[in-house]
This record gives sequence, C-alpha cells and structure tokens, in this order.
Amino acid sequence: MQRIDYPEKKYLTGSVVIPQDWERLASYLNRHNLSLDTSNPARQFAAGFGNLNYLISVNGRNAVLRRPPLGPIPMGGNDMMRESLIMRGLSSQIDLVPRCIHACNDIKVLGAPFFIMEFREGIVIGGEMPLCIAGWRGPKGEEPGDHLGRVLVQTLARLHRVAPAKIGLEQLGRPDGFLHRTREGWHKRAQIAWEGEVPVALSELLIWLSAQPIPDAKTALIHNDFKLDNLIVNPVNLEPTAMIDWDMGTRGDPLYDLAVLLSYWTEVGDPDAMFQMNQMPTASNGFISRQDAVRMYSELSKQDLSDFGFRRVLAILRTACIFRQLYRRYTSGGTRDPRYKSFGLTANGILEFGVDVANNRCF
Repeated sequence: MQRIDYPEKKYLTGSVVIPQDWERLASYLNRHNLSLDTSNPARQFAAGFGNLNYLISVNGRNAVLRRPPLGPIPMGGNDMMRESLIMRGLSSQIDLVPRCIHACNDIKVLGAPFFIMEFREGIVIGGEMPLCIAGWRGPKGEEPGDHLGRVLVQTLARLHRVAPAKIGLEQLGRPDGFLHRTREGWHKRAQIAWEGEVPVALSELLIWLSAQPIPDAKTALIHNDFKLDNLIVNPVNLEPTAMIDWDMGTRGDPLYDLAVLLSYWTEVGDPDAMFQMNQMPTASNGFISRQDAVRMYSELSKQDLSDFGFRRVLAILRTACIFRQLYRRYTSGGTRDPRYKSFGLTANGILEFGVDVANNRCF
C-alpha cells in the first residue's frame, strides 16, 4: 500500500495529555496473560468530546485502550461493558468491527471500566477533510466526499441487516417502545439542559414532537451515534478499515439511526449552527445530499422512508441537547476545553434549524 503521512491531529500534542496508571494496568494485564509494553510510551488519540483512547502495545502488537472521560458519567453513557459486548458479537459478522481483546469492570485498575481492542490503521475524518486526501479522485473521477458519503450509508445499511440473535445480542436493550421512550427521554434531558432559560425554538420542537403519532418501527442493531468519524478509512482508496465507538449501541429503530447520522450532515445553505458543530465536511468535497442519502438507504434496506419526518426532527433535538449538555459541562467547571464555550449558541441554533425541518422549510 502506498505510504501516506497521516494528519498531525491523529494524536494529541505530546505522548499523553491525560495519563493513566500504566504500571498498575501492566500488573493487572499480566494476571490475565497479557503483556503491556511500558517501555513504549502510550499515545492518546485526538478525537471527539467523550471517551479517551490510547495507542498501546499488548503482547507485542499495537492495540487501543478505551475508557470513559474523567469526572461524573451520565447514567447509561460511556458504557464500556456494553461496548465491548457489542464488539465481540459484531466482529464475528462484520469485519469492520475491531476485535475486543479484554474488558475490565474493576474500577480499581484505572478508576473506571475499560477495554482493549485491536488496532486498525487508517485516518479518522472529523469536521474538515484532511489535506492528505483533499485531492483524491476515484476511478471515475469522483471526489472524496462522493465516495465517503455512499460508504457511510452502505455501512449503516449493512449493520442493520445483522440479526442480533446470531451474535448473542438478542437481549441487548429494550426495542419495544424504542421511539416513544427516546422521545420522552430527550424531552426530559432538554428540559434539564435548558433549565431556567428555555428558548422559544425548544418549546416549539417539544410541542411538535408530542403532537406527532409515533411511527411504526422495525428492530435492528443500531450504532446510535453513527457519523463519519466513527469510521477509520484507508487514506489511499478511502475504503473503511474499522467501525468504532459502540458505547451507545443497542437494539432499536434503524431509521432513527439514519436520522442521527443526518443530524450531523451539513449542506450548503444550512444555518451557521450546523457548521459550528464541525462534525462532518459534507457541505463540500462532493458529498451526496441528505435527501440522496435517504433515497440510497431506502433502496439498500428496501424500507419506505416516506414517514421519516418524526425521526429526523427527534434526532435534531437529540443533537442540540448533546451540545447544550457539553456547554453546561463547561459552565459548571466540568471541563476547561475552550471548544465547549460556544456550544450554548450552537445548541440554540440547531433547535431553530429543527423548527424549520419540522415545518418543511428544509430537509
């Protein structure tokens, strides 16, 4: 494979920004017939706002240590045991899912549950297209976004075809009433996140969602937070080498999974808040549109998406809530990360965009 230097943002500045007790980890792993190479310094991956990921060497091979962020963890969030269980099942059916090497629920080791998974080489693409692939063209001259957009939809459709019972995940989650429970859950989280300063757009969205009938839904394994940076891709051919970040995975409505992906999918003409999220570079680089993504998923899954509006708006509310929660984490002193400072305005702008989508002024 042609060698390409990966972007400088693959790792955080320095070997490790948030260190772990590597000697204690080495002692623990040794009792489980795993050898951590402490002479080779761990490196922390630079990505996201949540879980911490480190490149380590176990039994002479590169591996990834994954653990929750420091500080209080929201109920049901950052669940390392759930994530490792899902990966163990899915890796037997989907080669993109890395194999889980070891999982530990003993908080005495690192202060929180963690797991170790196999390392997959490649690049992770966030809100901006890396320079190393900006000039990439496919066999038919397609831009990188055209290829990656289709890969996103194809990968999600492939996940939804996996039968949970075949991989021991038939008891995962509570699929019955999934959409109703999801609507009520984000309704409550929104009220907490904007407590004391409820914007008009939030009230309008909550009223709209409460007035809509809950659509019928199928059940499938869902990622529940799928977007471009949950794929590791080969920088030469832009084919995915891994599908990651399974801590929110469950059994639920696959069309909601698609709606969550589209809540991060920016387009030319979107309001500033959609670009302020800086999650996916889909407004340029040749990416297909949100509507084209829906049509493509419908063809691949053989599902009717004419009743997609409820899920689309619900996913936008979810995304706004997440950014508001990150903002509240900053204002409460839970983090000093300067990126979080503007997330309050971003969250409000996403709500306003959600109102436009609910009223069919845009998709």
